[in-house]
Parts: sequence; structure tokens; C-alpha cells
Amino acid sequence: MTFTTLTFVIFLAIVFVAYWSVRVRTAQNVLLLVASYFFYAWWDYRFCSLMLASSLLDYYVGLGLDRARGARARRVLLWVSLAGNLGMLGFFKYFNFFSDGLRRLCGSLGWAVDDVTLSVVLPVGISFYTFQTLSYSIDIYRGKIRASRQLIEYLAFVSFFPQLVAGPIERAADLLPQFERSRRFDPVAAADGCRQALWGFFKKMVVADRLALVVNDVYGVGGVGGFGVHGGPAIAFASLAFAFQIYCDFSAYSDIAIGTARLFGFGLRRNFAYPFFGQSLGELWRRWHISMTTWFRDYVFLPLGGARGGGSAAVRNIMITYLLIGLWHGASWTFVCWGGFMGLCFVPEALGARWGWGGGRRRQAADDGASGICGLPSAPVAARMLMTVGLFSFSALFFRAPDIGASMEGISRVVGDALSPGAYVGVVGLLGEDAGRNAALVMLFVVAIEWAQRRHPHPLVIGSWPRWCRWMVYGSLLWACLMMAPSEREPFIYFNF
Repeated sequence: MTFTTLTFVIFLAIVFVAYWSVRVRTAQNVLLLVASYFFYAWWDYRFCSLMLASSLLDYYVGLGLDRARGARARRVLLWVSLAGNLGMLGFFKYFNFFSDGLRRLCGSLGWAVDDVTLSVVLPVGISFYTFQTLSYSIDIYRGKIRASRQLIEYLAFVSFFPQLVAGPIERAADLLPQFERSRRFDPVAAADGCRQALWGFFKKMVVADRLALVVNDVYGVGGVGGFGVHGGPAIAFASLAFAFQIYCDFSAYSDIAIGTARLFGFGLRRNFAYPFFGQSLGELWRRWHISMTTWFRDYVFLPLGGARGGGSAAVRNIMITYLLIGLWHGASWTFVCWGGFMGLCFVPEALGARWGWGGGRRRQAADDGASGICGLPSAPVAARMLMTVGLFSFSALFFRAPDIGASMEGISRVVGDALSPGAYVGVVGLLGEDAGRNAALVMLFVVAIEWAQRRHPHPLVIGSWPRWCRWMVYGSLLWACLMMAPSEREPFIYFNF
């Protein structure tokens, strides 16, 4: 069951009416728990047992950590949580990846090892709820929160259906207390949630799925195929389109999740803050998938030592963190290389900010550089934004390509054809087609709307507009979702992670 289906709309309406028909908090939580497991079972009921096992593991580890007094006992319990959660995640997501890597390594050493692979279905959302339950145990171990003794509320916190499959990755300190207190229907919050969800539906169904037509044509559908006859400029345009596709696709899920949660009286953390307006790669990452990047910061980068110590230690910690971020996205060397590329690009900026090179800290504290009529960015600010988006788009040659060979081929064409005038004929032809022209238009539309509304948590914060104008906007977006979306719907990209 995905957000962009009529099935979900009916499901949401039924749960919403039933939820507010009961006044008792425990009954509401039980209803949400049942609805969330039903929502998850829609893909495969067997996934539910895995999520329940992960949830119960950390629930009882949390109780044990609260009772334990000795440091050794607490460390043992934490390692039980780490081993259990990462063991399940590693088996279902990475077994074949590491098995193939071990076979290749042994082969290079002259040892013949049989290829062992398993036909294991990757449970939807396992990377998200595993990190959510794992952070619960770690925070109890660190003394930041106390263990919950209300099993229903805890299970509902882990499985909350709006953000279950693709985040935001919530922390227990923020979301769990909301399940443990009474809630009242807030029409103002619910209305704003509907507006944010509407913007999410538009970004997914009209923008991201339309960009997918160009990306799939150049990169190949479903990771199969290659670049064919496409030259470097066409591949570069498709990479830019993919950067916008994955942003609009993933931020759309977060918008719908946050908006849906508000219908039930819950506040989820902001997950995207207009990342393509970042003036550096580091700023882009601080605005992108915030719940994941802060998770890796708090539970990987800082425990490793962060930027403390010498420059080599900081570089090591940055590279380890970004390599793990890449591997988190998928069991493939393309994702590992993508993470390594992101880390290498971030190292100079991080060291520059640390040692006072290039005004890194000044830029972080500065405003968006808007100037002149219509609040357009100044030339230096616009140049930094374009360079950041260009670098991020270039990384798509690792992230989107089906394998390392295709990545290298794409990089070779993009670099090799940069100064070849004849190669630009292909991108002109691509823009001359309906799919390419529409892709360029929707990217410009999203940039314009989000820049104009960048001061707000989402672009449909338009309460000060006249009523007729607001409803014209709502109606236009709804019409676009129903009439302009491609006939073949693309699944949410992050369902694969």
C-alpha cells in the first residue's frame, strides 16, 4: 500500500474516522498499532514478524538497561541490541553483497569458493525502523531517556504507519512521549497537514514521476541497460533530472508522512529544508534527509571522535561516516563509491571550516544572499548553489548507474564530451522531446516555488493569501495530480533502501 494509491486514501479515511471516534488514549494507540501493522502487511505479512522481533528486542533491552547498575551489564545489553538489530539488517540486506565480495577476494588469492546466495526478499523499510529502535536503546544506555514501560505505546511508536516505510527516522525522545499523552483534534494543524501532504502528492506524482521518464530513458529502466547512444551532455542532463527526481520523490514521502501524522495529532521532525539552496555540499547535507544525517552524526561520527584531534583523524571519521551512509542506501559497490565520493568532496570543506579557510563558518551563518527585485540570489550565492547542485548531480553517476562499469562509462562520456560541440546535439534533441521539455519545466517550477516560499516549512504555507487565491492553488495542484501524472506510476525510490 503506497501513499499515491486510492487504496491508501480509503485506508486513511477509515483510520481517521475510527481514531477520533474513540476518546481514550490507549484505545487510540491500539487502533494505530493495528492499522500500522495492517499497512505494513499489505506488502507481505511476513515482514511484520521481523519488525515485531526488532521492536521487542529493544523494548526488553531498554527495560534491562534501566534496571542494570553495573557498567559491564549495561554494555552487554547494548551489544545485544546492536548485534540483534544490525544482524537482522545485515542478513536481509547485505548477505549476498558480502558473500559475493568474499568469493571474489578468495578467487583473487587463488582459493576456489562456491558462490552462496540466498533468495531473500528485502523487507520494506527495514533500514528505517531498525535505526529507530536502535537509537532508542543507545539513548537509554547514554542516559538521555528512560525506558518505556508501556508496550502498546512503544510498539505504536516503532510502527507508526505514516513514517514507517521511509521515515523520517524518529527519536524516542521526540515521538514516544506523544503516544504517552492524550491528544485532541486540532483543526488548524490538520488543515496545514493536508496542505503539506498535497504538496507532497504533487511533487511525487507530477514532478518526480515525470522526471523518471527522462532518467529511465538515459540510464535504463530499473537499473538494467546502459547509456546507449547518449552523449555526455545528455547524460549530464539526465543526472540533473535524477537529482531533482530523488529529491522530489523522497521529500514528497516525508511531506505526506508529516502531513498525515498531523491529522492524528502527531508532530514529526522536518526531514528536508530546501537542500538545493545550500551554498556548499555540507550545507546541502544539513538540509537533506535530516533525520538520517543527524542519526549518523550522533551515533557514528561523534562517537568516532568527530572533528576533534588532528586533521587525519577528522578525515578518517568523515570518510567512515560517508562510506557507511553510502552502504546504508544499498548493498552495491556503486553506493559505496557514491558515499566515498561524497566524503572526499566534503573533506576540504570540513577542514576549511575547522582551520578557518575560505570563510566556511561565515557562509553557514550568512543569509541566503537574496537581493534586488523579487528577492533573487546575488550572483556569488547563485554560483555557489549551482556548483553544489552540479556536484550532487554528478554523484548520480554512481548512485543511479546499475554497476561500477556503467558509472565509469558515464563519467567518461560526461568529461570527454564536455568540449565536443557535436555531443550537445543529443541534449538539444532530448529537450526537444515532450519528456525532456517537461522535465526542464517542472524542475524550474519547483525551484521557483520553493525559492519564493523558502522561509516556510513547506511551500503551501499561504494562510495570508485571499481565500479564493488559496483554493485556486489547492484545486490546481489536485487537478495536476489527477490529470498530469504519468500513466505508469513509479514506486517511491527509498522503498529500495
